Amino acid sequence: MRSSQTLAIAAVAALAFGGAASAGGSYDQGASDTEIKIGITAPLSGPASSYGIACQAHEAYFKQVNEAGGINGRKLVLLCEDDGFTPARAVEQTRKLVESDGVLFVYNSLGTSVNTAVQPYLAGKKVPQLLLNSGASKWNDPEKNAWSTSSIPHYVSEAVIFANHIMGTAPNAKVGLLRQADDYGKDYEDGLKKGFGDKAEKYLTAIQSFEISDPTVDSQILQLRDSGVDTVVLGALAKGAAQAIRKMGELGWKPKIYLGWSSTGIDTVLKPAGLDNAKGIVSTSVIKHPDDPKWKDDPEVTEYKAFIAKYNPSGDASNISNVFAYATSDVLVDLLKRAGDNLTRENIRQLAQTIDVEPRMYIDGIRFKTTPQDLDPIKTFQMIEFDGEKWTTVGDPISPQ
Repeated sequence: MRSSQTLAIAAVAALAFGGAASAGGSYDQGASDTEIKIGITAPLSGPASSYGIACQAHEAYFKQVNEAGGINGRKLVLLCEDDGFTPARAVEQTRKLVESDGVLFVYNSLGTSVNTAVQPYLAGKKVPQLLLNSGASKWNDPEKNAWSTSSIPHYVSEAVIFANHIMGTAPNAKVGLLRQADDYGKDYEDGLKKGFGDKAEKYLTAIQSFEISDPTVDSQILQLRDSGVDTVVLGALAKGAAQAIRKMGELGWKPKIYLGWSSTGIDTVLKPAGLDNAKGIVSTSVIKHPDDPKWKDDPEVTEYKAFIAKYNPSGDASNISNVFAYATSDVLVDLLKRAGDNLTRENIRQLAQTIDVEPRMYIDGIRFKTTPQDLDPIKTFQMIEFDGEKWTTVGDPISPQ
């Protein structure tokens, strides 16, 4: 049961909190008595374009909010720009959003490298980099990143859970890691080493890296196979993960596979990889996978599917990018409600560091919480396994040790 502080919204009308806005509020650029202007960059093109659907998902959610009267009577205006998953282009588009379009803050932009590139600019302008779509551990540093907060599970934490699970279920495992040659991949390496502790050299026996722009990861998979590992952790986004799983299937090589949660999309990763090749893969989740029979009659899942059907009919309800966009928008709505008529960037920054909610579509008992001292929002994960058709839950929620 969601608490009164959370966003268990019994009716869509509850999103319209407090009716019309009060005149004379405290505003920075991008806010007024009638609207809140929000910017986002996303990979609508380029190597991570499969994640670009987040723009459409947020637009759908904001449309629902606006039809119900907005937030404190203000309509949400979302401006989405294509960054191509390229840091230089992300900086250019972010500058446009802030300086030309006049947004109040930048919200949920995707990618560690992209957000790293724009962070100095936004911090210099004192523009909140709000609920960014990256789980890199670097964002849990309030001193260095006072204007930045993340919105998704941190990759180091997931890798620690993978390590704990491997040690508990296969004490003699030989683990190979396929990781992107960037902060995303480094977090999976650091997390595995942290989880294995003083046994890291025993367990983690091979590491292969690749550039996200590489045409394939075939050679890295061959080298992992030839190294003799029997367990593979994939610290790779959608394209690299799908290629790796498919290549292992083509080779007839069947190691135990642990897959980073951000690449668990069935349509975007597992189908291109081959569903038979993906059977038995283990990952984690903090959200209710809409196709999991466990949530078949869950009211939040029913409500979410109805939302997709009405406001985003071309969207795939089972795609985790859509689920996370929906849940993260819940977090944003809570924050903006709490902001009331004080829509200054400084107030938004402070509120982003004091969140404690259980968003809709989060697994019951998993909270989203930040404090000024700890900006890692998620501390509990659910193990899941792919049965060849869908993800299913395994055991009870756990925390990294």
